[in-house]
Amino acid sequence: MELSIAEIMEMIPHRYPFLLVDKVVDIVHGESATGIKNVTMNEPFFPGHFPQKPVMPGVLILEAMAQTAGVIAIQYLGDDAKGKVVYFMGIDGAKFRRPVVPGDVLYMKLTKTRGGGAVWKFDAEAYVDDELVAQAKLTAMLGAE
Repeated sequence: MELSIAEIMEMIPHRYPFLLVDKVVDIVHGESATGIKNVTMNEPFFPGHFPQKPVMPGVLILEAMAQTAGVIAIQYLGDDAKGKVVYFMGIDGAKFRRPVVPGDVLYMKLTKTRGGGAVWKFDAEAYVDDELVAQAKLTAMLGAE
C-alpha cells in the first residue's frame, strides 16, 4: 500500500513550504512505513542554508520523519482521528551521519515502538540510497486541532 501527496494532505495539516513528505510506501498498518522526500534545489531553505553549499537542515530531516510518523498514526486510527492533529513531543538520540543535498531522495523508515492511542513512539531512520543519514527516537501525541 502507498499514499500519494494528496492522501497525505488529507491526513496531516502541513502545506508548502512545510510539507516534507511526498509519498508514503511500505505501510504496515499501524506499525511502520517509509516516507519519501525528493530533495530539490527549489527547496525554500537552500538559499540560506547554505548559499555556496546547499544542505538540508537536520531539524527538517527530523520534521520529515515526524510527519511520516503522523501519517502512520492518523492512517491507523481512521475515523477516530477526525478533528485530531499529531503534535511532536520529543526527540531522543538524534544523530546525523552525512549531509542531505539537492538531488537526494530521502527515505524515512519509521517503526512504532509504542502507540495505538494518544501517545505514539517511533524508531526513525533516514536513508539516501542505502546509506543511513539520520536517526532518532520520536514521541508524538494526538490532540484536538
